[in-house]
Amino acid sequence: MFTFDTEQEIHDINGTEVGGQPGETPTLLVGSIFYKGDPVLEDPKTGEFDEEAAEAAVKKVEELSEKTGNPAAFDTIGDSPEALKKHVDFMGEVTDRPIFMDGPTPSIRSEAAKHVGEIGLEDQVVYNSIESSTKEVDKEIEAIQESGIDSAVLLSIDTSDMSIDGRRNALEENLEVAEKAGISKPIVDPGVIDIPDSGYGAKIIHELKNEYGLPAGCSPHNEVIQWEMNDPLHENSKQLRQAVANSIIVHLGADFNLYGPVHGAPEMYEVLSTADAYVAYGAQMGEGRRADPDHPLFKIFR
Repeated sequence: MFTFDTEQEIHDINGTEVGGQPGETPTLLVGSIFYKGDPVLEDPKTGEFDEEAAEAAVKKVEELSEKTGNPAAFDTIGDSPEALKKHVDFMGEVTDRPIFMDGPTPSIRSEAAKHVGEIGLEDQVVYNSIESSTKEVDKEIEAIQESGIDSAVLLSIDTSDMSIDGRRNALEENLEVAEKAGISKPIVDPGVIDIPDSGYGAKIIHELKNEYGLPAGCSPHNEVIQWEMNDPLHENSKQLRQAVANSIIVHLGADFNLYGPVHGAPEMYEVLSTADAYVAYGAQMGEGRRADPDHPLFKIFR
């Protein structure tokens, strides 16, 4: 195992920690809910959903989190301001875990951010996400300032320069925006675009953590859902390859993983808690860094 050269920050988001050296803090597993196609969602525009089914999905994730030691968060999506506010309200009622507030446009996120400040959920919400290149970034800065939200994902990608330098430049710009918005707990996401991007994404996460010391991760699921399997070797080929795509970023030091729908949590917690356990054992044996007793290492290998 390895130790990053730069001192690593650990952010506390409503009692959930994210960040640190490999093996120090378990990977934060972020599952998506209320996305288009989610079986609990009845009307994407208005945000109407099956409350009983949604709460059952949340409680299942929390149960898996307790069992494995991997902390949970929820990427809470809304396709309109009305929908996103409704979904965030619900999540604030049924869980105390971090809520990654996720809307497809800056205007949707901005309006929802102001609402978050009004209802007092600012400490629980992670703004997802800040991207300095958007035309409405000034509107987002103002909304975040008003809301009191102090944590945000910095989507640090430049589609014209997919190199590590391109991601670094995008991150620098995002950090300036985050500072103006009053974000004291930035979380770095260098993005994934291409189908085999998890390996390169893992390297970028490693490099940026080593340089900046900030919590970092990404969403390998974004690439896997595009993958059309040609002549699969096994009937569960896609699921098995998804396990590899999601676990490789953990092995190179990622602090959070947007693993996909909450309904896939049993498989992803199985995979990622095991990856975390191996990382922690390597850190313990190779670096002398002992994990907390609630780490997956001690939950799995008792």
